[in-house]
Amino acid sequence: MKLPHLTCWLLLVLGAYPASAATAAKTNTNTNTKTLRPFASEREFRAFVATLRRSQPVHEAPPPSPVASMPAPMLSPPASAKADSTTLDRIQVTGSRVSALADESITNVQTQGVDEGDIVKKQGDYLIVLRRGRLFTVRIGGDRLQPVSSIDAFAPNSDPNQTWYDEMLVSRDTVVVIGYSYDRGGTEVGVFDLNAQGQLKYRATYQLRSNDYYSASNYASRLIGRTLIFYSPLALRPGSDLAQSMPALRHWRRGATPADFKRILPATRIYRSAAPVDHDDFPTLHTVASCDLDAQPMRCTATAVLGPASRSFYVSSDSVYVWTSSWRPKPGTPNAAIVRIPLDGAAPTGLRASGSPWDQMSFLQRDGWLNVLVGSQSDGEGMWSSRSNAGELALLRVRLDSFGDGRAVAARKAYRLLPELNGEDADLHARFIGDWLVYGAGDNWSDNAPPLRAYALRYADTAAVTTLALKHQVERVDALGDDAVLVGGNEDDDHLYFSSVHLDRGARVADTYVQRDARQGDERTHGFFYRAQDEDRGILGLPVLSEDNSDREQASVLFLRNQRLTLSALGQLSSKGDPNVDDGCKVSCVDWYGNARPIFIGDRVFALLGYELVEGRDDGNRIRERRRTDFSPRVKVSP
Repeated sequence: MKLPHLTCWLLLVLGAYPASAATAAKTNTNTNTKTLRPFASEREFRAFVATLRRSQPVHEAPPPSPVASMPAPMLSPPASAKADSTTLDRIQVTGSRVSALADESITNVQTQGVDEGDIVKKQGDYLIVLRRGRLFTVRIGGDRLQPVSSIDAFAPNSDPNQTWYDEMLVSRDTVVVIGYSYDRGGTEVGVFDLNAQGQLKYRATYQLRSNDYYSASNYASRLIGRTLIFYSPLALRPGSDLAQSMPALRHWRRGATPADFKRILPATRIYRSAAPVDHDDFPTLHTVASCDLDAQPMRCTATAVLGPASRSFYVSSDSVYVWTSSWRPKPGTPNAAIVRIPLDGAAPTGLRASGSPWDQMSFLQRDGWLNVLVGSQSDGEGMWSSRSNAGELALLRVRLDSFGDGRAVAARKAYRLLPELNGEDADLHARFIGDWLVYGAGDNWSDNAPPLRAYALRYADTAAVTTLALKHQVERVDALGDDAVLVGGNEDDDHLYFSSVHLDRGARVADTYVQRDARQGDERTHGFFYRAQDEDRGILGLPVLSEDNSDREQASVLFLRNQRLTLSALGQLSSKGDPNVDDGCKVSCVDWYGNARPIFIGDRVFALLGYELVEGRDDGNRIRERRRTDFSPRVKVSP
């Protein structure tokens, strides 16, 4: 713990703002209804950008990610295109705020009713799987386990070179694949039809001009009702033609040209907070696009905030939050700005703050408040930034009505200093569960092991923070109903530990289960799933790898039973496929988003393992294999 240092940090960035100053926010009583100011015209926006660029060296580029040596795609300059000045409609969210499909979701989402892109979805009698540039359907209805259909995840007669197809969403009979093309410099949206027989048919492809949206922890796409929501950054690079590099959309067709792009972001929907932005921060348009799946062709509108390149974003049931932070803040000034973009098209509001969250799990909007876990050294979530040292920690808690025109600063009393635990280098993990915030740290490719403990606190009151003594590091924080489970390894052995944590009037470690000679096979949030059977019982699933097998292709799904927070083994469902068999992969041939998932549908239990779908049967003591199917491209599927 270094609370005195954190106190100095907060005093340094907030102390220059006296309580009587116009910029000081009374976050518990403010009723500010002002909004951020947009640019009044295209002319004003261009003049502002020109001023920025005059002080920005042409050769300058954003700093590399903390793990630049990893084989990750690098930022690509935006494609050249001719923009028009079409007047845009306001963002509209169609359908229910809480999707009717939320109850049968098989994705471990952060907010109920806000679906997130993943590699497998359920729709009716079918599972749809996105894998290595292809879509597959498997029939599970009628007690079946039968591959049905497969199709390329890209447009027919298109060149998918240098494109990664990462995330998939499903709404009724519409399957949407989200990808990023380094060749074309933008986000791609592929739309497919799913019929009652499980057949897939290509409908359309749309291209959204943007920089790379990749994050090691977050997902770029969300779905609320029939509205797709995307976050994407777009750097205002020196030397580029502004008219040909603004966010724009085109309906792809064979022979499409840059002139087919139609601009979706007018200057009057670009907002700036009062936080200064200069060339040192690599000015970026943080763009939130909203697309109507019912429109033919698909129609998108966009809102953007101009800020530094460093960012984190979070989607609640009614708003998108974008947190931007400066790498070189001026002494005595807050380094960050929070922008709240309503999904109903209303103008964004803002608030200045200090520090930065490291991923979307650091946020929670609830009961008229925004809660954010921030670190003094955190650098947002772009690429692998979420894996860097977060530094000293604090919980920021502000009322939503404290957001206004962006000039107000979160009051010093809105920050609650918290114990630090990541030391030199560590990978922090946190989750808001019920009335609690639980956080801990795991190894981050460093020789400095984080401490074997976690912390839990009621985020809405001032009760003492509870220290949770553990036998392991924390590589995952997830919910077991109203309680928590912490998962991680220990550098002294090769085992994987699961600690259940009781969250009620207090917090305490209830039980620890040890899976010997194992580690997590998927670190993203969607790799985990928990099915509650009643208030006291449930089953959890998580992909794992044996310590003598580093090949993620050969992951198994481990299942544990939760009985009043006592965890016991139910067994594993494992792959029998040969990962070295050539599947004819053309594109997106690395599973950046994982390839294994536990799936619970009613009383049925499945494990997605690469190209295999294995069904298990819970006999009360163990989950045993019932049957499996292989839907790999080398296997002929039924027409």
